[in-house]
Amino acid sequence: MLRFILSRLLQAIPVLLVVITVTFFLVRFAPGGPFDGERKVDPSVLKALEAQYNLDQPLMSQYFSFLGDLVQGDLGPSFKYPGRSVNELIGAGFPITAELGIYAILVALLIGAIAGVFSALKPNSARDYISMSTAMIGICMPAFLLGPLLILIFGIWLEWLPVSGWGDLPGDKILPSVTLGAVYAAYVARLSRGGMLEVLSQDYIRTARAKGLPEHVVILKHGLRAGMLPVVAYLGPAFAGILSGSFVIESVFQIQGLGRFYVLAAFNRDYTLIMGCTVFLATLIILFNLLSDVLSAYLNPRLRSQLGGK
Repeated sequence: MLRFILSRLLQAIPVLLVVITVTFFLVRFAPGGPFDGERKVDPSVLKALEAQYNLDQPLMSQYFSFLGDLVQGDLGPSFKYPGRSVNELIGAGFPITAELGIYAILVALLIGAIAGVFSALKPNSARDYISMSTAMIGICMPAFLLGPLLILIFGIWLEWLPVSGWGDLPGDKILPSVTLGAVYAAYVARLSRGGMLEVLSQDYIRTARAKGLPEHVVILKHGLRAGMLPVVAYLGPAFAGILSGSFVIESVFQIQGLGRFYVLAAFNRDYTLIMGCTVFLATLIILFNLLSDVLSAYLNPRLRSQLGGK
């Protein structure tokens, strides 16, 4: 198992390097610059700014300078937030994004797993068709459409929940979490249904029922662990996708998280903040995928034995 983890970490290094390299040059070759605005900057001031941020150096020198600072954990200063480093901005925005992601994944697991298991218990029934049809609607409906729809219903018409912000009140977190978690709940529902259908057809499940065990014991004790393996394998990519894709929700609900910083950095051509967010999110995606693989191997004895685990 340790060899497997080390191997995956070593494979992640060139992947991360490719992401950094492609993003760096795409950002630099994109039209516009960090100091462009409605007012034209005086040439002497522009020259001083470029010298301050090393933009007067050759492009390859800037690239290798960025890599050298990155190895030391320094993502550089922000161009659009004077006096603040990219590390500080990520540290300020990521806890909010992470909290939103945790709530969203809990919504996805709670709704999706329950719907999938109940559908699997009575396949091809009305309950199954309704659950899976609803899941398909959830998959097809984008967050930028679902968010305003929920705001319109629960925030404006019914006036039950606030429509923006991320405060200390629990009500502030309901609409963003449900909006972000709805699509993933739909995927979890379909995966859990497929996994449970396969498990419930196994011989050991029929044996457990033949012994007279109550149905809830058969499902909860014998069926769920194997039936949820597809969901566990999906959790890593799902959580990584939630964290890296939360910028839509943060923009819709005016949440000052990392995704919001990412969007503003793209509009402002804040090179260092774009690079910092990209590197940070790419690293999270790699780590969560690795964690998902390790957890799947732990829950699957056959895969664990193949990897040398005990």
